[in-house]
Amino acid sequence: MRTAKIIRNTSETKIQISINLDGTGVGNFDTGVPFLEHMLDQIARHGLIDLDIRCRGDVHIDDHHTVEDIGIALGQALKQAWGDKCGITRYGHSYVPLDESLSRVVLDLSGRPGLVYNVEFTRALIGCFDVDLFSEFFHGLVNHAMITLHIDNLRGVNAHHQAETIFKAFGRALRMAVAADERMAGVMPSTKGTLTA
Repeated sequence: MRTAKIIRNTSETKIQISINLDGTGVGNFDTGVPFLEHMLDQIARHGLIDLDIRCRGDVHIDDHHTVEDIGIALGQALKQAWGDKCGITRYGHSYVPLDESLSRVVLDLSGRPGLVYNVEFTRALIGCFDVDLFSEFFHGLVNHAMITLHIDNLRGVNAHHQAETIFKAFGRALRMAVAADERMAGVMPSTKGTLTA
């Protein structure tokens, strides 16, 4: 089983993450940021990843450190869980609609961090959650998972729908990328022989 456990403690957040890439989509979350938990559940459910995330952060200030640091720790957990990447599909993509909203996510487990993030939310807050923090989350994840990630919200009116399509599409694209390709068993899916840099 491709699993990992990460503990990341700073003066701003204390995070524990357990992940199983070959899970059934079970998510358990206790972060102090309910809307982020709703989005993390989309990754777990649609990525068929078992994901347990616990965080105690300085949410009395705001949610920024908690959201960003969970992205960082999740990136570290993903990188640890997929190991050397031999035999995986490597690339993943997904289009996900939700009513009027539609998002596209394309990713490459390239060993090189890169984020292209084209999302214009129709409002600044979803409940009390600042939508600017989604960019911080994905930047942290990309930089520590060492992946190339393109996120495009193609259309949407309802900001909740926009966010949900992004996270569902990310989960499904990740599921595709980490899937085993039996024709590539034991083979590195790269002509240069490595996906670490």
